[in-house]
Amino acid sequence: MSETMPIPLLIRLDDYTPVLGEPEVAELRTLASRLQMRTVQMVNSTAMGGGVAEMLNRLVPILQELGLAIRWEVITGGNDFYEITKAFHNALHGGPYTMPPESFDTFLAYNEQNLLRLQMEAEFIVIHDPQPAALIRARRDHIGHWIWRCHIDLSHPNLTVWGFLEPWVKRYDGAIFSSAEFARHLPVPQYLFYPSIDPLSEKNRDLEPQFVRSILERFSIDPKRPILTQISRFDRLKDPLGVVRAFQIVKRYFDCQLVLAGGGASDDPEGEAVLSDVREAAANDPDVHILNLPPWSATEINALQRGSTIIIQKSLREGFGLTVTEGLWKSKPVVASAVGGIPLQVIHKHTGLLAHSVEGTAYQIRFLLSNPAIAERLGQQGREYVREHFLITSSAKRYLTLFLHLLSES
Repeated sequence: MSETMPIPLLIRLDDYTPVLGEPEVAELRTLASRLQMRTVQMVNSTAMGGGVAEMLNRLVPILQELGLAIRWEVITGGNDFYEITKAFHNALHGGPYTMPPESFDTFLAYNEQNLLRLQMEAEFIVIHDPQPAALIRARRDHIGHWIWRCHIDLSHPNLTVWGFLEPWVKRYDGAIFSSAEFARHLPVPQYLFYPSIDPLSEKNRDLEPQFVRSILERFSIDPKRPILTQISRFDRLKDPLGVVRAFQIVKRYFDCQLVLAGGGASDDPEGEAVLSDVREAAANDPDVHILNLPPWSATEINALQRGSTIIIQKSLREGFGLTVTEGLWKSKPVVASAVGGIPLQVIHKHTGLLAHSVEGTAYQIRFLLSNPAIAERLGQQGREYVREHFLITSSAKRYLTLFLHLLSES
């Protein structure tokens, strides 16, 4: 039997009305009225850690409340499987692939093991990212609607890995990407879905200023001095070492602090090594706060972001970057790399500032610290941009619309 993820129902759809307005909530109910009790299955590789799990944790309850019979399931695998899929992830972002040839057989073997315990019988099945992509082999006689949801930047993939995955992706009824630039030449329809955040979740809801201050003080962060923060799991593609170097440049001119906060995920075996490298680069600087947080630290992350002066996201590659969305939602000025889906969120000089290097990141941070009025304006405009484009209810609307479209064509 498969392990179905628990679905929290603490937040109701009506609770979003003050954020969205009544017409937006009513539109969701209208779309869902034609999908009552239609079965939906979401499958990904981890229950906690990373943006995909966070989105599913809120998307699934919303669709359930709207009347869909939806379940969320997570595949399992050994360390060797996750080492392979992490290598896949880096390679699909454009990096080299150095795993032995038999790694592809190992990948398929674990997908086959998961097929033996998962019941893939829903009318709509959405498979998230490469790890479970080969589950499509469970399909029989073109029954059901199968969609592959890719959260990775595939604009310049390693051709060895993409050449292995592409035949599986071609067997789906469609593919969803986070940016038009990530799409591939495929014989199936492709759809654009922006990732999203839940404004009412523990990570994004409003917090009292005194509580924010107490969290900063708990981590020995001085609320009275500028705080630069990057929230990301410790992953080389998030370039935490580059963030440290940028901070070291900024610190020559401003008395400020750096917070690097994140953690790991069950499908990412590299986190400990990256964390060790970051600690070495920080060289025991008391103004560099490296926080290895457990997966249940959403409220603490919220407080760290709200207490920050500037949010940083200096990724080398990025599928979308929900930590950018989170910072914008909290009306914080954001300095981020112009990679992947980040420029969809950070409109340069309108909702934040883009950078292309360590030195460029440091320059943009110094500019904002020198111009607090501009920083405040960027933060306010960023919040409104997220409200219009990147909230979880927008994702729910896209899925409802896609399911109705697939029904109309069947």
